[in-house]
Amino acid sequence: MGSKPLIKKKSGATTSSEVLLDTHTLLWLVSTPDEVSQAARDVLGHKTCTIWVSAASAWEIAVKTRLGRLDGEALLSAWSDITADMTATELPIEAADAIFAGRLTWQHRDPFDRMLVAQATRRSLTIATRDEQILRAALTPTLKV
Repeated sequence: MGSKPLIKKKSGATTSSEVLLDTHTLLWLVSTPDEVSQAARDVLGHKTCTIWVSAASAWEIAVKTRLGRLDGEALLSAWSDITADMTATELPIEAADAIFAGRLTWQHRDPFDRMLVAQATRRSLTIATRDEQILRAALTPTLKV
C-alpha cells in the first residue's frame, strides 16, 4: 500500500467498461497485484474503465478482520485513500440492492457475493472475479481475474 498508483490508466482501444471488483480482486490489487491476470489488469488500467468498489467489500473485510480470518486493518484504516489511488468509485448499498440480493434464486449462500451480484446486475456492471460460482451464475458480464 505504497504511494504509487495501484492501477495505472492507459490509453488505447476506445471501448469503455464499468467494472465492480469482487472483494478478493480488490485485496489482490492492493497487496499482490500479480495475482490478478495481466489481461484483467489491462482492462482495469484502461483510461475508459470505471472501477467500482462496493461498500459490501468494506463490510466483508471488516467482518473477516474481526473474526481473525483476514489481516485487513491497514486496508480498512486507509480505505478512502486506497480507493482514491485506484481511481475507484465507491458503491453504496441501497435497499433495492438488498431486496434484489435476497430474492436471487441463485444458490450461492455468501451474502457478500450475493450483494455484489445484485449491485452489478442492477447497474449493468461487469464483475471482476475469480470466484467460480459467480463466473458460472452471474447475471451480468464477468472479467476473470
